[in-house]
Amino acid sequence: MAEEILTGMLGRTSMMGRALDHVPHMKALGISFRGIDDGWVELEMAYSPDLVAYPDSGVIANGAIFALMDSTAGIAVVTGLRQSMPIATIDMRLDYLHPPAPFERLIGRAQCYKYTRSMAFVRGLAYQDSIDHPVANMVGSFVLPGAA
Repeated sequence: MAEEILTGMLGRTSMMGRALDHVPHMKALGISFRGIDDGWVELEMAYSPDLVAYPDSGVIANGAIFALMDSTAGIAVVTGLRQSMPIATIDMRLDYLHPPAPFERLIGRAQCYKYTRSMAFVRGLAYQDSIDHPVANMVGSFVLPGAA
């Protein structure tokens, strides 16, 4: 049983990594797949001088962090549905808890904690070295296909 679960997880991991290679904005932002488990997804955004808000600071811009978290949340919704389908972000909020450390990558982790007939609700964190010291807290909602 444990072997079947592990094989399924590795298959999803490989599939997810390949899928992200075909999303232009994620490629442009340097976002890559980091991990998946039951209930959560992680993406990573590599540091790049192109993502910096103020050149002397080395700190990744808030807009890039928002894009990372929106992508992570959307993937969490779709993986929880266990099928690929179009979804749309209806609302997303990021509370920035402290500036990210300069010249370092960011990791986004999200989980979809509630589905209704027409909506999905997501929460997550952006962090660098430790999930216990997040850079930002995220909550969001997504509309599902067929919603009136």
